[in-house]
Amino acid sequence: MEQTEQSHVLIVEDEDSIRLTLRDYLINKGYQVVVASDGVGAIKQLLDNPVGVIVSDYRMDILGGDYWIRFLREYCTDKRVIITSGFLKPEFPIPFPVLYKPFDYSELERMVSTALADKQ
Repeated sequence: MEQTEQSHVLIVEDEDSIRLTLRDYLINKGYQVVVASDGVGAIKQLLDNPVGVIVSDYRMDILGGDYWIRFLREYCTDKRVIITSGFLKPEFPIPFPVLYKPFDYSELERMVSTALADKQ
């Protein structure tokens, strides 16, 4: 896959093992991947890298949850967003596709591929 903005994926996950395993999996599938452990780190990555898709955990200690979802909805309208979560508050609507943990990495890769194709 050509390494353009269309193939850049940002993984935002506070669990080191999940973040690094997802990074390695997507790199092996041909994606350019950057990572962050929380919403603040994600904002830095968004400023420094041409990201096409954001794969983000819902619950994080620093800038996570409802505020992170609101930020993504308001300021990342040019990005495709996929939310991963082991827990969601059902009263708060998530305006993005949600993949519940535990999930199969091939399912996430399919969602990333579809999201990137939709951007073109």
